[in-house]
Amino acid sequence: MDNQRKASNLIHTEDWLSVWIGVIIIAIGSVAVLTGWFDFSALSFKTWTVGEVLSDKDASKVVPLLQQISSWAFWRKTLVTILVLGTLFGAGVKLQGEKLRKFIPAFLALFVIAVVVRIVSAEFTLKRYLEWAFWALIIGLLISNTVGVPKWLKPAIRTEFYIKTGLVVFGFSVLFSNIAKFGLYGLGIAWGVTPLVILFMWWFGNKVLKINNKPLLITLSAATSVCGTSAAIATGAASGAKKEDLSVAISISIIFTILMMIFEPMVIEWLGMGQIMGGALIGGTVDSTGAVVLAGSALGPEAEQVASLVKMIQNILIGFIAFFVAIYFARNVDHTGKSSVGAGEIWNRFPKFILGFMVASVVASIIFVPAFGAEKTNAVNKVLGAYKDWAFVLAFTSIGLDTNFKQIAKSMQGGKVLWLYIVGQTFNILLTFAVVWLLLSGHLFPTPDIKTFDDKEEKVMEKREIRAAKKELKMKEEAERAEVDFVEAESQLEGAAEEAAEGAK
Repeated sequence: MDNQRKASNLIHTEDWLSVWIGVIIIAIGSVAVLTGWFDFSALSFKTWTVGEVLSDKDASKVVPLLQQISSWAFWRKTLVTILVLGTLFGAGVKLQGEKLRKFIPAFLALFVIAVVVRIVSAEFTLKRYLEWAFWALIIGLLISNTVGVPKWLKPAIRTEFYIKTGLVVFGFSVLFSNIAKFGLYGLGIAWGVTPLVILFMWWFGNKVLKINNKPLLITLSAATSVCGTSAAIATGAASGAKKEDLSVAISISIIFTILMMIFEPMVIEWLGMGQIMGGALIGGTVDSTGAVVLAGSALGPEAEQVASLVKMIQNILIGFIAFFVAIYFARNVDHTGKSSVGAGEIWNRFPKFILGFMVASVVASIIFVPAFGAEKTNAVNKVLGAYKDWAFVLAFTSIGLDTNFKQIAKSMQGGKVLWLYIVGQTFNILLTFAVVWLLLSGHLFPTPDIKTFDDKEEKVMEKREIRAAKKELKMKEEAERAEVDFVEAESQLEGAAEEAAEGAK
């Protein structure tokens, strides 16, 4: 019976389904690029303007919007993107026991909103200030907090599902050597800080703020220190939190995730921390895993990988935290002496998309690069990157649509929980910064060398250029030797001719 339940979980739970969908996208994208049999490119938009006067360099990158949307390639890629994402996520929803007839029209509407987001974010001036992820949040928030979200659209608002799938696909672009090199640093940052933040917030909420709602207190503490929604759901279940408590914790986490995702990269750049330290700080302090990747990408490719690695390592703690919270609450808060969460729940609550992320990284780094080369692997990554972006834009549009400020304001409970988050997150940022500086500043430990597939491609091109230069030099030397030999031979012939002439006389 237990084996049947485990087998069922593999195809009926969101965590595992996000892994399978990510794997399918990676497999199709790889076949398309490596064989050239078909074009798997997803829809994307080039920069366009509404009449700005641009320099020749900027103007050369601009393609009028009307020209883009009137081309056959635009509609073909739109159809491919809708069919791929709609079919895969639709199958995932169906396997979770939901109704397709409700999901499909809702998903099509969400996709249309996402297309509007991508169009807006590709405009030259708007693109200079905010990336598409922020416009997804802004447009979603505008809809949610003005006209409201219709009931029929809600079946497609599946933030976690889209983010987890996008992260599995993103794993293909992360060199496994980076995971190996950064593993101990990530453990020090994520596992060293997280338990201390939870303990500090628990103490501060109990002793200073006098919060009586213990399940809400521990749920918000876990959401702040680990990864927002996922940690809140797992810890809330372990502590017996009510639905309203869970809603409050998730709402506060989402609001500050949005703010930190926008402003933390700006502050890091202003401080001049660099990509490695900046990415590690983002990974340890921004709540949502998807937001971590996007905030890291604002600093650069190395920061994106470091931020995601720290957050992935931190996410591993979810199952352990839920397990210990359940035991503590059973013995010290509820006084039942029994825990509803057994040791097996550590695995059940473990985020399975992390496994998908790791496997994708191993396959790309250990199989694809040696077999097909960094250049081909990078070509696959460019195709997959577009699908990762679409998964994230669907996720962040969903976050905006699912966030209503009026409802959040009503649930703040006198402001104590808001102060708990602000003080706890401030402590989290300061402590994480201290540990990041200790481990990654280069003063005490060597700074890990983080590489991307672009780096590998550059090395391949550099080696090719060196080989070409050596070949050219060799050919030049051979030509020079041949010329010397020719001159010597010519001289010898002239000498022989002169001797023959002298002999004839």
